[in-house]
Parts: sequence; C-alpha cells; structure tokens
Amino acid sequence: MKRVILWLFVMSLMVSVQAQTNPANIKVDDLTDAQIEQYVKRAELMGYSESQLDGFARAQGVSAVEAQKLKDRLQKIKRNKQQPKNLDARQPAGNTTTGRQVNGAAQQDSVKNKKLPQDSLEIDENKLKVFGSDLFKNSEITFEPNLRMATPSSYIIGPDDEILLDISGDNEASYKLPVSPDGNITVEYVGKIAVSGLSVSAAKNKIQSRLSSTYPAIRSGNTHVDVNIGNIRSIRITLTGAVTKPGTYTLPSLATVFNALYASGGPGENGTYRQIQVIRNNQVVTTIDLYDFLANGIQRGNIRLQDQDIIHIPVYGSRVQFEGEVKRPAIFETVSGESLLDLVKYAGGFSEDAYTAKIKVLQKTDKERSVKDIYADQFADYSPKAGDQFIVEPILERFANRISILGAVFRPGLYGMEPGMTLKQLIEQADGVREDAFLERGIINRLRADNTAELINFNVREVLAGTVADIPLKREDKVEIASIFDLRDEYKFTVQGEVRLPGDFPFASNATLGDLIQKAGGLNEAAKNARIEIARRLKNRDVSDPSSSQTIQVDIKDGIVSDLNVELQPYDVITVLGDAGFRTQRQVKIEGEVLFPGIYTISREDERISDIIKRAGGLTSYAYTEGASLKRTGVSKLKAEEKKEKERLKKEMAKDSVEEVESEDEFDKETTAVNANAKNSALAKVSQQQGASSTEIEPSDLVGIELNKILINPHQRGDLLVLDGDIITVPKELETVKVMGEVLNPNNVVYVKGKSLKYYVNQAGGFTDNALKKRVFVQYANGAVKGKDGAYPEVKPGAEIVVPKRAPREKMNVQAWVGLGTGIASLAAIIVSLLRN
Repeated sequence: MKRVILWLFVMSLMVSVQAQTNPANIKVDDLTDAQIEQYVKRAELMGYSESQLDGFARAQGVSAVEAQKLKDRLQKIKRNKQQPKNLDARQPAGNTTTGRQVNGAAQQDSVKNKKLPQDSLEIDENKLKVFGSDLFKNSEITFEPNLRMATPSSYIIGPDDEILLDISGDNEASYKLPVSPDGNITVEYVGKIAVSGLSVSAAKNKIQSRLSSTYPAIRSGNTHVDVNIGNIRSIRITLTGAVTKPGTYTLPSLATVFNALYASGGPGENGTYRQIQVIRNNQVVTTIDLYDFLANGIQRGNIRLQDQDIIHIPVYGSRVQFEGEVKRPAIFETVSGESLLDLVKYAGGFSEDAYTAKIKVLQKTDKERSVKDIYADQFADYSPKAGDQFIVEPILERFANRISILGAVFRPGLYGMEPGMTLKQLIEQADGVREDAFLERGIINRLRADNTAELINFNVREVLAGTVADIPLKREDKVEIASIFDLRDEYKFTVQGEVRLPGDFPFASNATLGDLIQKAGGLNEAAKNARIEIARRLKNRDVSDPSSSQTIQVDIKDGIVSDLNVELQPYDVITVLGDAGFRTQRQVKIEGEVLFPGIYTISREDERISDIIKRAGGLTSYAYTEGASLKRTGVSKLKAEEKKEKERLKKEMAKDSVEEVESEDEFDKETTAVNANAKNSALAKVSQQQGASSTEIEPSDLVGIELNKILINPHQRGDLLVLDGDIITVPKELETVKVMGEVLNPNNVVYVKGKSLKYYVNQAGGFTDNALKKRVFVQYANGAVKGKDGAYPEVKPGAEIVVPKRAPREKMNVQAWVGLGTGIASLAAIIVSLLRN
C-alpha cells in the first residue's frame, strides 16, 4: 500500500511539472529554478546540450522570446551556484585578521549591491581582483624600515634623536648626546649646539667647527671627528581617504611611504593605486603611482616621511577589466594618456594560447552596453574608458592546413598542406609506401562542409604510376594505406614436443622442417630414435571427407632426421615425438628411521616400496611403521598447477563481472546508484569466494600406505610401484594428536592409548557452534583418511583430527516464506482433493 501511494504521489508530481512546463503556454518568469533544471534534463535525455537549449525549446513550440529567457535563466542559476566559490577565491592570502574581516565584509556588501550581468558575453567581476590589491596585505612581503643600516647623510635630525660623537687622534673622547626638545645637544667643554633641522652631514660640519676651538688639533688634522645617529626618534603619520585602515600611525623616522601603506593595509576597495599623495605643510610634495612598482619594480616617489606628514589616498578615477588569455587577468586602474597597449603590458602580455589579432571590449554607454572589436594595429591608439571589459579570446582548436597519412608508409603522421597539394605528393612526402603496402585500395577520410564524414577510395598503384587522375587534398584529410598483414591473420609455425625451445615462430617463405628445428634449439635426447609429425590445415576440403587435417610423418634415427627439406606452409604444427625406450634417471627419497636414508635412483621399472626399504638397509629399532607415509610430489605439482589455474579463472571472472557493471550506461542518478551497488556486490561476491577458498582444507598429496603389511608381504597389494619424485618417510613413534578445524582451541594433544576421538576434541576445547560433527574425519600419519561411520574413527599416534565447518544457511526473506506457504497450501489442497475423491 505504501508503494502504491508513493507511486501515485510521484506520478501526480510529474503530471503537475509537465503541465507547468507545457510548451504551448510556458512562461519562463513563472517557473522555479527546479522546474528550469528539470526542463534541461528533459532536453539532455533527447540528445540536446545546454548550448542547444533554445533550439530544443523552439522545437517544442516555445516562442523565441521565451526561449531566450529560458537560456538566460539557466545561466543565472549556474552563476548563483558558483557565487560562494568566487567569494572564497577573492579572500586575500596572508592578511592580518582585522584586514580579512574588513576586506571580506566589503566584498560581501559589494556582491549584495551588485546585479549579476544578464548578457552571456559579460564577465562576472567577482572572479577578478583589483591589480595590486594584495600587495600590502601579503604577510610574505614586509615593507618595514631597516633600522640596522647606516644612517643616510641626508637624514634630518630632530628632537629625541641620539647623536654618537667620536673624537680620535691626539685627543680621544666618545659621547652619546640626546637631542633635546628645543633641538640642542650639550657637548662637554663646548656647550650647547643647535642641530635640529640639520642633515647629518651639516650637523657634522657645525659640531666639528665648534669643537675646533676646544681641540686645536682638529684644524691640523691630527684629531678626527665622527658624527653618527644612534637611537632614532619616532614620527607620527596620518593616512586619510580610501585607506583600508585609516588613522594616525607612529613609525620610525626612517620610514618611507611604502612603510606607512603597509602599516595601514594599503588602499581600500575604492582607493586609487595611481595617485597616492604625500602632503607636508599643506602642500603635496610627491605623488606615487604604485603601478611603477607593481609592473616594473621601480619605487618612484617613495620618499622618506617626516613628522606630521599626511598620506592621502583618493578614490579611483577609472577602472577596466581585463580577462581571458593574458598572463595576469585582473581589474586595472587607468589614468589619462594610457592606451590599450599599456594595459596589455600591465596584464603581463598575452598567453601562449591567445588570439592576438583582436581584443573584444564590452563597453558601457549612457543607455546600454555595446560590443566592439579592437584590432592589433589599434591597440596603441585606443584609450580605455571607465567600465570597459576587455576579453582576449583563445585561438581556435583547429588546424588551418593539417592533413595526415597513416598505415604502410615509411613516415606516417601529420603534415602541413601546401596550396594545390595532391595525394601523390603527400605519399612522396611520407617517403613512399612500404613493401608490405596493399596497393589495390586506399581510403581518404574527408570532412564535408557540414562536418559530416565522407570516404574516398583510390587505387594506390595507379595513383603512384600516374595512370589515373591525382586527387587534390583538403584540410583535415586523413589518408589510410593498409598493410597486407593488417588484412589477414598472422602467419606462424608451431613447434612442440621434444625440442629445446618449443613455441610459435613467425612465418617465412621457403621455410623447411630443418629451419624450424634449428630455430627451436634442436632435438632433445628423447627424440634420438623417434619421428616427427607435421599437421597441416586442409584447404578446399570436401564436406563429405572426414579428414580434419593433413599429416606428414618424418622418421628420426640416431638423432638424424630423414628429410629436413620438407617445405612448410603457414599454420603448420610440428610435433617432435619421443622415443618409448628412452628414460632419464628417476629418483626417490627415503628419510627417517632407515639405516641409510637418502636419495635412490630407480633401477627397475617394477621397483616397489619394499625394494627401496631393502636397498636402504631396512628399518631401525625406533621405526614407527604405522606412521610411515608416501608423498607423491608429482601429484602436488599437478594440484599446484590446477590451483593456479583456478585462481587465474577467478580473477578473470571477477574482472569481467566488474567491467560488465562499469560498462552499464549511467543514465541518471538512480541508475548510477544501482550500478554502484551491483559493482560492490560483484566485488564482495568475488572476495567472499576467495575468502572461502582460503579457508578450505588443502587436499593432501600423501598416499596412505601400510608399511608393516608391505614388509610382511612384499610385492603384494599395497606395495606400490615407486615413481620419480616420491618421498618415503618412516618416522619415530609419534606421541601427539593434532586437532584442527571447528574446535575452540586447535592444538596438539598428547596421545593416550585407548582414548576416543571425543576425548581429544574435548582437550581442544570442544566443538564450536559451526562444527559439522557428522563429517569429522581422521587423517593418520601415513596419509590414510577415515571418516565417521556410525561411530567416530579410531585415533592413533600422529593422527590429525579435522572438524569441518557447517555450510552457512541463508535466511529466508518474506518472499521465500510466502512462496513456501503457497506451496504448502497448494500441496494441502491437492491432498484434501485426493482424499475426497
């Protein structure tokens, strides 16, 4: 019932949306943003992109006016979604906390008061910064005065400065003399000297002149006078106008204008960067243009400040916006006399992908906006106007003269098309066709004027010979000349059997049997007296003929092939058979409680376990015959190869299942979620299978033998023939029993004669809840296995008790229970009907 109600609600909602977006009476102004986005999705489902939205609307019967409104609304929705990111991008890096708060608040206010442009050509100003806005807000750039440098000789001395006076030569004396508020210093034996308002060099001359009356050696040069500045005074500077943090600042007397601007955070949002004024005694003593420093690194007008100086930052006069393919897009301030060429220099010049033939400018008139193209020869003459928005467009992603040639030519690749260039000329530029070129047919892939594809075929041989008319080429032509090897299966030979290097070999004309045997490294010793079979494909086989291939036999005697000159054909399979009488030495290993353990070579084809025991000197007195075992390493190798192949198949299945899910069409969000769940399920299933396989009990390569019976009745049943790689182990009597699998504490338990299997399980903590008790089995030390047959099997020394795990039971869902109940009810109805009848 809930699903039915939910379905009805969704259907009613879709009907209402469709009714509101009916093309016959659509009003874009009455639609919400969600309905606009839903309309766009419908267009995308029918193969229309966002740029083709107006065409889709017109095709649905929407008027041209409403179609344009629809497109403008979509652009506005996209800009509104991007607006928070743009605001974050404008936050200056490395500013002080106060500066960030002030600047951020100003930006938010400007965004609130600014209407977003409706014209698709307009640029969102929030994306760009004012050129130089982060100069004095970057903590990595410190405009602070260097107080450790030598005091300049032009420095003007004032109250609170400290003068260092050093007298050396015939007379020696040193003084630290503070400048008093009235501008004087007091020198011992000389008196007061007025130095306020004097430069360092002027003060030195005056002090030296006054000291000469006290120290006559100064006139003769035997005594020298040095004057330096120690501690410098502080000055108070006032910043007014459009400053980030206006006010009065106390700075060292060595501070410059840039130091003061840095202390105040520089020009504010509306402050000028081109005409910063320094006012001293109610007169403008200098005007600073920060663009000299920003663009060229020149600090023109950066004078040293004096006490009570005023730095005034007026509001900007004219700003323009520069965006697109320039190295430094920003909002720039312009002054009278500057041209567009100057702005290009401020913007760092064009980028590598810029279309430099012209710049598009969006101008503001008294009534409306206008668009104008300024060509390269007009850059130096165009004077930017306030509000201009300059856009440097990128070059087109296309080639004016590109053609290409691929396939069986010596130099395939891209080429530049010259006027009047033909197909033959292009092939000659590619150094001609290769020897394996298919000369009967080539293809030219050409784009028509409407960008639809067209194929033009030609005969390569006739074009090169000039017997047919040459074909003029056009821009974006792609010439393909195939190789004969691309048009057929790859020819090859296969060599297998008793050769040193079996495998596949490439086809070569006139190849013989001797050539291929030599390429395969020659014959093995096992083929010394054998034969070779050459299996050849049948051509034009009669369907009534049961033969599937042609076989050619060649004999080998004493390592000499009777006919090495048999000419081979493509796809021949050469099999070098072995000699039935050839045998390599085969060995078995016997270890443990025998007199002479070691490796023994099998001397007879019918040699058995008892024979090997006898050759090893028999058993020692400590031998435990019931625990003796035979290990077949050849079986383990085969099992290892089978396991490796299974793992490979599992990985391929997992890869195929995941790729199948990933290749599904992600049409909408719901489909994407389904695909993701399916992919996760596939991966989980594969990992579950792999996890299950990792917990499976590995099959044993031990062969259960009864050595005591073998030694009593040799060469009888159970006395197996030994094979190459066999390992016979005769242990000492074992005193433990291993318990593993689904028990609480798998471990080794001390063997107690006469105890049952349950005793050893209890010693290991007992069964777990997942134990499959009915399938408990015992593997004895000799490799023999015995399961539960009514009663638990007997336990012997060295045995392993294995408790398998019960298979997991799947929980029945509601549908399963309903199906089960339906089946039971149907069965009951059938039984009742039969009983009544």
